[in-house]
Amino acid sequence: MALEERESQYSPSSCIGGHYQPFMVEYRTQSQEARTDCQDLGATWHELRYGALPAQRIDLVVPPESATLEQRKPGLLVFIHGGYWQLLSAQDSLFPARGCVQHGHAFAAIDYTLAPHASLPQIVQECRQALLCLRDRAAAYGFDATRMVVAGSSAGAHLAAMLAWPGWTASDANAPGATALVRAAVLVSGVFELEPLVGTGINTALGLDVSQARSVSPALLPLAGFPDVLLAFGDNETGEFKRQTQHFARDLLAAGASAETLEIAGRNHFDVILDLANSHTDLGARTLSLLQSP
Repeated sequence: MALEERESQYSPSSCIGGHYQPFMVEYRTQSQEARTDCQDLGATWHELRYGALPAQRIDLVVPPESATLEQRKPGLLVFIHGGYWQLLSAQDSLFPARGCVQHGHAFAAIDYTLAPHASLPQIVQECRQALLCLRDRAAAYGFDATRMVVAGSSAGAHLAAMLAWPGWTASDANAPGATALVRAAVLVSGVFELEPLVGTGINTALGLDVSQARSVSPALLPLAGFPDVLLAFGDNETGEFKRQTQHFARDLLAAGASAETLEIAGRNHFDVILDLANSHTDLGARTLSLLQSP
């Protein structure tokens, strides 16, 4: 694919006339509302630190014991924001918390150092440190570490896939071996093979060469042992975003993983994620069901 075409295909706002800023405002507004609503429901908010850098933090909300189903500890939905690894924050990503708390589950939004202040391999490592932090503090904050589901939007879906991939734990002395730390992954409008980004304007802040892009591409990793995956995208997205999801789902299935693909009508790259924990939507209902005990 020629560079000009790749620039267009990997610019998700090209499907909506280039005007993505209103969706950024909507994320922030709904996040502020969700924080208030969760407090009104009796949930408690916590800020966790997983490192010394300013962005190495997590926003965690835990429902009151009275909201937990069947007297069990709540599951945890771990969300990683998008923005091509260069924009947004956990503070803009709290909107799924409301639905989680309403259904007796905890919610966490991971912050990470944005490019160009961190390389993409460093960003991946930060998110993995955050996941280990959540696992290690599950007992202290009252959620079930065996029922963690990781989710992400766009670049966040890439990072969520890198966390769900079980291979990274094999070389980490603090992880429990070469097994997935999460029960399932919900990957929304993601990029799973990064080589097409090399040479585009997206890569200016990332500075990836072909070798580096391949090394952090989930689709190029050995996928055996991958947990259950739900992959979703809006019907109003570029062909490349749809292709990336469909091909990654195919590769997961070929590796023996359980992978389901969902195309959501009436949604685009930016607003599809607003369905994430909304039980009145297909994506939301399926995400919440992954947090239940088997």
